[in-house]
Amino acid sequence: MRIDNGHAGRVRLGDPLLDRYLEFVEGRARPNTVVATASDLRAFFAVVRKPAVEVTSGDVLAFITAQRRPVGDGRVVRLADGEAGLSVRTIKRRLSSVSGLFGYLVMCDIVPRNPVPHGLATRRRGNRPVALIRTPRLLPKILNPAEVDALFGALRRWRDRAMVEAMVLGGMRRCEVVGLGFDDLRPGERRVFIADGKGGHQRLVPISSRFFQSVANYIDLERPKEATTDRLFVVLKGQRRGQPLTLKGLDKIVRNASQRAELAHCTCHELRHTCLTRLREAGMALEAVQAQAGHRSLESTRVYLHLANEWLAAEYRRAAEVIDASRRIEEVTR
Repeated sequence: MRIDNGHAGRVRLGDPLLDRYLEFVEGRARPNTVVATASDLRAFFAVVRKPAVEVTSGDVLAFITAQRRPVGDGRVVRLADGEAGLSVRTIKRRLSSVSGLFGYLVMCDIVPRNPVPHGLATRRRGNRPVALIRTPRLLPKILNPAEVDALFGALRRWRDRAMVEAMVLGGMRRCEVVGLGFDDLRPGERRVFIADGKGGHQRLVPISSRFFQSVANYIDLERPKEATTDRLFVVLKGQRRGQPLTLKGLDKIVRNASQRAELAHCTCHELRHTCLTRLREAGMALEAVQAQAGHRSLESTRVYLHLANEWLAAEYRRAAEVIDASRRIEEVTR
């Protein structure tokens, strides 16, 4: 079973039922979601070598076990969680894709029930089942000011500087950066328009004038004259010169710059986290950070309460002072 996306961006696996479901997903989700769903289904059926109509809950549980097995000799583990198998987030996403497939097949009366269990029974929590896969809540990594300065010092082009500024000063996602068009720039307002954000949501993002100055320098000095795309950021050399920059291209630019800067870690997502954390530390209201980030739920933004170390420490000191003052008053009045 293989992914075939050679026809007008369509993603297919070569199985009639799976391809029918992917066609359904195409009508209600973004292209990246369709590709991820196809990849997840391919991984599942590579382990569970059965037609979809024959899959049982036991097959799903066996798939989870197989995904959790260490890769290779098991001596290489992730620093984030100490695990040697696939991350629980990856497994949980794959189960969600598989559950979506069977939910669709149930609605179409092709299978009688969804074989992906909602959870496992436990006596400790009464009738409430626990999740099949428990996802740890890990704090994302951020860069300190010295690391950000080192990264900027390692960037070689105005284009690259503008893209990094979009993430570290505006909190934009990498897909939003490469998707920027000329019409999305609002230099007079110091804002950019995100026409196609996560989930298809649009928003206006305030951003520093430094970003617009870097963009101006990039357009005047670097952008190929033969480029005809309305996308702002394009490839500057090679066979694809003048064509829109891809996500892989942006990742490579950031990775190479971080290596030159000798940073221990630096990804596009970490640059976004760094921006949103600094905004919260500077006193920006959590609801404003939510709007800047483009989060649909405030719960997604609350992580920056934990990342904003200075803000949390200041809040603790203020509360501790109140407690100490009230204790002293009680001692005096005794």
